[in-house]
Amino acid sequence: MATIFVRRIIGDARYTSAASNPFHARFVDNLRAMSIETEEELEGLRRAGRVVADVLRELRRRVQVGVRTDELDRVAGRVFARHGARSAPKLVYGAPSEVFISVNDAAVHGVPGPRRLRRGDLVKLDVTAELDGFYADACITVACGSASPAGRRLISAADAALRRAMNLASAGALVRDLSAAITDEAAARGVAVLDDLGGHGIGRTIHEPPSVPNAPDLADATRLHDGLVITIEPILGAGGPEIRESGDGWTIRTADGALAAHAEHTIVVTGGRPLVLTA
Repeated sequence: MATIFVRRIIGDARYTSAASNPFHARFVDNLRAMSIETEEELEGLRRAGRVVADVLRELRRRVQVGVRTDELDRVAGRVFARHGARSAPKLVYGAPSEVFISVNDAAVHGVPGPRRLRRGDLVKLDVTAELDGFYADACITVACGSASPAGRRLISAADAALRRAMNLASAGALVRDLSAAITDEAAARGVAVLDDLGGHGIGRTIHEPPSVPNAPDLADATRLHDGLVITIEPILGAGGPEIRESGDGWTIRTADGALAAHAEHTIVVTGGRPLVLTA
């Protein structure tokens, strides 16, 4: 579940009012990063990550022509229940669905409904689970049937940007270097990094420090440290970088209607390669 960065949120009355949408209030109330300190904490996060991976495997299998997105959402709810887990966006923010499913130009936070998938749709499956007080988050982009060349290129770019940034995510690394890796990979592949969306700390709630933007902030000197739990999530578009908010109060779309793709994992930072919790 992507962060919409605070610099954007505080200028948006919809997010600054907890009555209309609790995102901003709950985000600023939880400004505490989680670092792994015990084996029990690590195992708790691993369990939450396995739930996320299981939901994604089941949803990927069911992305087919004619399937309604709210049918996929019900499948996710059943998998959560089987594990004794809960939908984290529902729990923390009162989201109207178990998971977010964003199709084509919908980049993030798409609300499932009666829409039936068509051949060539790009389907973002964004799953965040809570289990025994631990949280994990991941997203994949799946083509329904066969994707167009532009769709395949976009999915490949998001996956490659995620891998490139994760390869840099070790203790002592600057967050802005991960952001630069995402931007450089997107530029090399001829796609855009969408404005004001990116990764975040996670662990004891959905959104914790630090922010992990998809475009580098050269003034940000934040460094990763051993045991820190974060998400990395390139969110890319086939057109321009601008985004817009839909009337449902949740879905974020590309402003120009171009296709979008999103790839994400939850990781634990170490002195070497990160531990990927949601694979």
